[in-house]
Amino acid sequence: MRHFDYLNAKNEDSIFFQKPARFSKDSEKELLAQGMGATLYMPGTRPNISGEITAKKYDGLVSMALCLEDAIGDHEVEDAEMNIITHLQQLYMNIEKGLFKYEDLPLIFIRVRNEEQMRNVAGHLGSSIKVLSGFIFPKFNPENGHGYIQALLDINEAYGMQLYGMPILESEDIIYKETRVSSLMKIKELLDQNYGRILNVRMGATDFCGLYGIRRGSDTTIYDISVVRDCIADIVNVFARSEKEYVISGPVWEYFHTLERVMKPQLRQTPFRNSRGTEGLLIRENILNNYLDGLIKEVLLDKTNGLTGKTIIHPTHILPVHSFSVVSFEEYLDAMSIMESAAGDAGVKKSQFSNKMNEMKPHFNWANKIMTKARAYGVYHEQSSYIDLLAKQESIHI
Repeated sequence: MRHFDYLNAKNEDSIFFQKPARFSKDSEKELLAQGMGATLYMPGTRPNISGEITAKKYDGLVSMALCLEDAIGDHEVEDAEMNIITHLQQLYMNIEKGLFKYEDLPLIFIRVRNEEQMRNVAGHLGSSIKVLSGFIFPKFNPENGHGYIQALLDINEAYGMQLYGMPILESEDIIYKETRVSSLMKIKELLDQNYGRILNVRMGATDFCGLYGIRRGSDTTIYDISVVRDCIADIVNVFARSEKEYVISGPVWEYFHTLERVMKPQLRQTPFRNSRGTEGLLIRENILNNYLDGLIKEVLLDKTNGLTGKTIIHPTHILPVHSFSVVSFEEYLDAMSIMESAAGDAGVKKSQFSNKMNEMKPHFNWANKIMTKARAYGVYHEQSSYIDLLAKQESIHI
């Protein structure tokens, strides 16, 4: 598996100074956590899951979640469980027959409703559980967290595997101010005890909004919702501390249709025109027509606030998320300079672009993450940018 592996060699050479590296579900945790990118959620009832994975239906898909919780109705649970089990067994058989390669598997997670369902699904999967990368724990809190993690440990021991857990913070005790800090610190203590098994921390911003009867529009980002923005800040404060840092994933973007626009478009014409002239303006127009400019703005704010990757509900969201995850040439040179001087030979250096100062100690953690992201997503040539990747966006339907 490799980001942007649908590009031909000529396009790769023209876009990337350093091409993305190959990785698999068995790669080191740090690379997987940073490289998950856009995680596509699918309801557990979706037909032909195994066929779509085998056929590599969605360009750029690297991680996905098969949902047994909010994405399906309560009356569909048993059918969804059986559907997931059947398709993952089929996928495993395709691999065993040589029809598909393990190394081409996206990272596949199952979002369960509770630990009992998790144990039940794992038991029915049998050997085909090998195609999984882990489980997602919804509405994770200090009370149910112990059960989720113990189930994960038991499943790993039973099958001799390294499956990961991904808790979702989305319940009342997290968003309500009077219980937030206490709950976050208790969850942090629990996760710290099982640090090697937790791939990243996710958040349910839609659930948070629902508790207040709020829904953001396609012209706004989650950071415009002040009550959620404050909660995100506290989640980052607790879980992104460098002494024991967790990758925190950005919340879901809900929109994928053209709707009546209220606010002005959120993408400037100039970068597109300067990069590709008339073609660039058409690329921008396509982005606006699909309301991806709101998504792009939120991805940039995610990045600014220390979040990595994003939950998505439509395959057209994959490329925008990934194109802004590629490391710029300037970021790469800055990170290289900082890492090379980490031994203490210098405290401050002017960047090679002569537009900023790189401080070796304060910027070291940032530089280390940039180098990991460079492995996962690659590095743009100095003259290349997200526009060159967005130009490759094809019309995708779900």
